[in-house]
Amino acid sequence: MIRAVLVMNTQGRPRITKFYEFWPVEKQHEAIRNVFSVLCSRAEHVSNFVDAESIFGPDSRLVYKHFATLYFVFIFDSSENELAMLDLIQVFVETLDKCFRNVCELDIVFNYSKIHAILDEIIFGGQVLETSSTEVMKAVEEITKLEAASNAINLVSKSVSNWRSR
Repeated sequence: MIRAVLVMNTQGRPRITKFYEFWPVEKQHEAIRNVFSVLCSRAEHVSNFVDAESIFGPDSRLVYKHFATLYFVFIFDSSENELAMLDLIQVFVETLDKCFRNVCELDIVFNYSKIHAILDEIIFGGQVLETSSTEVMKAVEEITKLEAASNAINLVSKSVSNWRSR
C-alpha cells in the first residue's frame, strides 16, 4: 500500500501532500521535515530508494525522483515494488507535463485541485488505479468537460433567474 505522496521544492516547502493513512497534522509536518532532511543529505548519484522506517514506522520504504526544483516522493510498504513506484512517479510527472506543458512549481501551486484530481486517477486510497498517462489524461479531460458543462448550467440558471426578476 502506498502510505503517502509528497511533492516538495528544493527548499523543503511541501507543494502536494497526500497521506493515505491517518496522521495528525503535527506528525505530518514532522514527517515532511524528516523526509526533506533525508533527501537533502543524499548525494546526487546515489539510489533513489531509502528505508523510511525511522520516519514512517516498520516496513516503510521511500522512493523519490528529483525534477528541476521539485522532489516527487512516494512512501509505501513492502507489498509494493520499488521499481514500480519509481515508474509510477514517472507516470505522474509525464501526466503533469501533458496537462501543463512542462510542469513547474507554479503550475502545482496554482492548479492544486487539478493536481489532486490527476493524483486520484493514479492512486486512490493507497492503491494504484492506473499506470498509463494516456488513460489518466482521458479521465482528466472528461472531468474538465464535466466541470465546464456544470459551470455553463450554473451560468444559464443565474441569467434566467435575473431575467425573471426584471
